[in-house]
Amino acid sequence: MTTGPIFVIRCIDIILSILGLVLLSPVLLFIVLIGFFDTGSPVFKQERVGRYKKRFTLLKFRTMSPGAPSVASHLAQSSLITPFGSFLRKTKLDEVPQLINVLQGDMSLVGPRPCLFNQQELINERDRLGVFEYRPGITGLGQINGIDMSTPKKLAEVDARMLTSLNIRAYFKYIVFTALGKGQGDRVIND
Repeated sequence: MTTGPIFVIRCIDIILSILGLVLLSPVLLFIVLIGFFDTGSPVFKQERVGRYKKRFTLLKFRTMSPGAPSVASHLAQSSLITPFGSFLRKTKLDEVPQLINVLQGDMSLVGPRPCLFNQQELINERDRLGVFEYRPGITGLGQINGIDMSTPKKLAEVDARMLTSLNIRAYFKYIVFTALGKGQGDRVIND
């Protein structure tokens, strides 16, 4: 991806995230209200690896009980996910607060999902392939194809392939496929 498309994509990120936050504000307020009853703390914050491997705070709606261990989603136990949290995950509404991360410049709407600092194998693979030269995203090629962080080498390769071929058309394709429900999201440990 060259500098031109990066600049255009950043402009589109800003416009779409503002539109999304404005249009979804009634839904966001409703989720926050239910979240207070569900977990007592509707917004979840977690340190993630960003562009150039810099630390940033990712925002999500809380889907697990407060006090649940801070682990990658594929390592989370399903018993810790609340019924409302399960709904948020299935509908991908838990990701909507990341529009704020996009506005702040920590993320893009499309890019590799940001990992935790303890996911060293994924960090090493992404570093080797130059994935950290780009902003992490809310969705991307890995997500719409059901490839999650439980397969770090494969995910890093898919992320790198997506970034080298990312253009405006692909950017919108990933967003539309995500909005239509393509991809399963991260696995969890069933218990």
